[in-house]
Amino acid sequence: MISNTTLDSLNNSLSGDVLYDDLHKTLYATDASVYRKIPLAVAYPTNEKDIKVLIDFATKNNITLIPRTAGTSLAGQCVGDGIVVDVSKHFTNIIAFDELSKTITLQPGIVRDSLNGFLKPYGLFFGPNTSTSNRCMIGGMVGNNSSGSTSIKYGVTRDKVIQINAILSDGSTAVFKEITSQEFIQKTKLDTLEGKIYKSIIDELSPKEAQSEIHNEFPKPAIHRRNTGYAVDEFLKSDLFGGTEKTINVAKFLTGSEGTLAFTTEITLQLDDLPPTESIMVCTHFKSINESLQATVIAMKHNLYNCELMDKTILDCTKNNRELAKNRFFLQGDPEAVLMLEVAAETLLEAQLLADKLIADLAKNNFGYHHPKVYGKDIAKVHYLRKAGLGALGNMVGDQKAVACIEDTAVALEDLPNYIEEFTQIMAKYQQNAVYYAHAGAGELHLRPILNLKKKADVVLFRKITTETAELVKKYKGSFSGEHGDGIVRAEFIPLMIGDKNYQLLRRIKKAFDANNVFNKGKVTDAFAMDENLRYEIDRKEPEIDTIQDFSDSKGILRMAEKCNGSGDCRKPVEAGGTMCPSYRATKDEKDTTRARANTLREVLTNNKEQNKFNSAELKEVLSLCLSCKACASECPSNVDVATMKAEFLYQYQEENGYSFRNKLFANNVKYNKLGSIAPSITNLVLNTSLTKAIMGVAQHRSVPKLAPKTLKKWYTKQSFTSKTYKKTVYLFCDEFSNYYDVEIGKDAFILLHKLGYDLKMINHAESGRSFISKGFLKEAKAVCNLNIDYFKDIVTADTPLIGIEPSAILTFRDEYLRLADDKKAAEKIAKNTFTFEEFLANEIKKGNINDKLFTQEEKQLKIHGHCHQKALSGTSSSFQIMNLPKNYKVTIMNTGCCGMAGSFGYEKEHYDVSMQVGEDTLFPKVRNCSSETEIVAAGTSCRHQIYDGTNRIAKHPITILKEALI
Repeated sequence: MISNTTLDSLNNSLSGDVLYDDLHKTLYATDASVYRKIPLAVAYPTNEKDIKVLIDFATKNNITLIPRTAGTSLAGQCVGDGIVVDVSKHFTNIIAFDELSKTITLQPGIVRDSLNGFLKPYGLFFGPNTSTSNRCMIGGMVGNNSSGSTSIKYGVTRDKVIQINAILSDGSTAVFKEITSQEFIQKTKLDTLEGKIYKSIIDELSPKEAQSEIHNEFPKPAIHRRNTGYAVDEFLKSDLFGGTEKTINVAKFLTGSEGTLAFTTEITLQLDDLPPTESIMVCTHFKSINESLQATVIAMKHNLYNCELMDKTILDCTKNNRELAKNRFFLQGDPEAVLMLEVAAETLLEAQLLADKLIADLAKNNFGYHHPKVYGKDIAKVHYLRKAGLGALGNMVGDQKAVACIEDTAVALEDLPNYIEEFTQIMAKYQQNAVYYAHAGAGELHLRPILNLKKKADVVLFRKITTETAELVKKYKGSFSGEHGDGIVRAEFIPLMIGDKNYQLLRRIKKAFDANNVFNKGKVTDAFAMDENLRYEIDRKEPEIDTIQDFSDSKGILRMAEKCNGSGDCRKPVEAGGTMCPSYRATKDEKDTTRARANTLREVLTNNKEQNKFNSAELKEVLSLCLSCKACASECPSNVDVATMKAEFLYQYQEENGYSFRNKLFANNVKYNKLGSIAPSITNLVLNTSLTKAIMGVAQHRSVPKLAPKTLKKWYTKQSFTSKTYKKTVYLFCDEFSNYYDVEIGKDAFILLHKLGYDLKMINHAESGRSFISKGFLKEAKAVCNLNIDYFKDIVTADTPLIGIEPSAILTFRDEYLRLADDKKAAEKIAKNTFTFEEFLANEIKKGNINDKLFTQEEKQLKIHGHCHQKALSGTSSSFQIMNLPKNYKVTIMNTGCCGMAGSFGYEKEHYDVSMQVGEDTLFPKVRNCSSETEIVAAGTSCRHQIYDGTNRIAKHPITILKEALI
């Protein structure tokens, strides 16, 4: 047993960090697989010296090091009981780039898509393209020999690796690259571990019997997606081992070795020219899986750049995701399968001819019933839908999930229909409706049985189905692991797949590289059992957790957390677009991802022995930097809504531990604003003093919003809007921000809608409860929710909708109120007829009730920043539509992510730096780049304050922009 004192000593010897607290060990106990092993510690090395120290420590203490980048492995490669070594934070540099030779040398922690962003101006790219490409890292791709959707055209990662710089198990360094056969022999004479490795390879592979065994037992040479065991078959290309090539490259052998042989510190890659500029995707619809696979054989004769499959199960999972539903535009009817077939050429006309020829060939063979062609930017939307399929499987409500165990099988393309037919028979025997997904053109489908791994019977099935599928793959001389690697789930089947003699060969090679199991023990050789160390205790008594919010849509809050399958979409960097996850983007710490929060919730709610399971310091820490932006509710394919779960945690935790003075102050801001509005000028003066900020715990650099001289409600009582006829009566929800701070916007709303012919009314109602929700005062939030439901249930209809100015307030009716309301039917009815101001106007434009006649013809540039809740629950397209009402306005929606203010979050002194860093990630630079004549548009009151504090620019609400544009 290694003591904390010993780990402290290790930490002090590194320039990086070693953490061994319960929270970090929990976060790194899982990856994107079904496995869970609590590690000894987590290390974040900053340089090669740190890695050497870790190797020395592991050797002396007889423990293993588990290398990790993004942690999106599906087979358990990143799970172990040693020290997890996370290089994703510090090993992120490009070392060298040679445009002429089309090569690049980099560290393992660079995100694949970020690399291609760097390469694009040079007309180059790194071809292998996984579904996780916007967050997976090159080190992980090399470790797994990843391939993805482009492999049929650009090959797999092994094809691109030129050189690997690595640290060996004795702490020495080695450079593995292409060398001549003679140089290889010379290497065997080195009196070093590197020399012993080369000698071992010569000794093991020189005998003809060994070569023959490999040829006979390994997958068919035509299968280029092959990652079962170590790639010893790669050596047989050399003239040293019966092949014809006069050079040999151990780097290609290391590719796919899952960090079990050496610790990679630098990788040199061969790059490709960018694909042709014009492409068309034919999305052919089928009535059966088998038909789609037979069609694949025909389609692959057409020089495709992509040939991907999605089945009905995956497609259905995308229906209930707000973000993914937008990308289903090409679907017609309810197909059992869709093939996504991409052709490309230098001109659109050439691409069109290729697409038409493909469709004609499919039709001639009676394949497919609908062949829509997708062009331009819409192709990326289809790709996104396919890529998100993995995460979308987490959307299955309840304990049954599509399990990764047989999802990586690859066979020769001509064998695929027969293989799948036999596989389907296996599934039918076990009464399984499997998921069929991914790379049909490469002979690989990500097949998944649907199992409940909390139950012993299904864990038994887990092994049975995996075993029978392995035997079937062997029958077709296929690869049991095409691109996801062996990890834990498939490693124990390697002897079956390649024969015991070859397996013993792998064991000896592992020993030559790593005699003491320093690197990633239990993977590839001497494997952990595939049905042990699962995420969930088998046949456990399911924890009963009472919540004030209604989580019945996920069968409880614990199952909502369990929807996170670890796919890591929340780790995508700023350049990937979207909003999730702003805190991770600011800190680059795994602790600050959506995944970390869901994992911790799952772990604590399952295992906490406290009567109140939410009473946890680990939960408090992991949720502390959550901005409650709700991006995860839409951008996470599994819809893991951490903001809602955080509100529940705050309520439950504070009920046990008390509510702080500052939280009471912020939560009850309506009450205090009401008092402050008696003498607003004095209140504003006092609130913006250093002493007051210090007392309230507000950052000194923040400007506290100023109360208006008169509230909107008071102003409204003095107004009289009359007209002979109105197009419609509309009710305005007078939110607390518009009432006390943004009164001028509220006035603009009345002027604008009256001029456009609408009867805008306000009734007496309660505040939205947004501040209560964000601070976890859920009893108070529930009370105002019920009051507002009572106020509006008899007056809000399709003909008399409810609209709001502040997105975070009005959208509570469509989100949190549905979980808090006692009268669910009334809440649902109101939600259906509640809109943001922008949505309402956009709908009226669509109906022809509003046109550009009443607006200026002046030219103006507008840049829109969308509020996070608006993007997650509504969308920004309506903002774009209404800002284009004045016909000469040039409108752009900025891809700006989260502003970083997030209500009170950005005012709190301990969160100020993170808040401003979030703003600096995307929003502030884009605002600063706007000319002074460009109007910045932002619907959120917090967004406008953050823009002012971060850039000194005044942003306007869309209502004000349109009111000023009236003629």
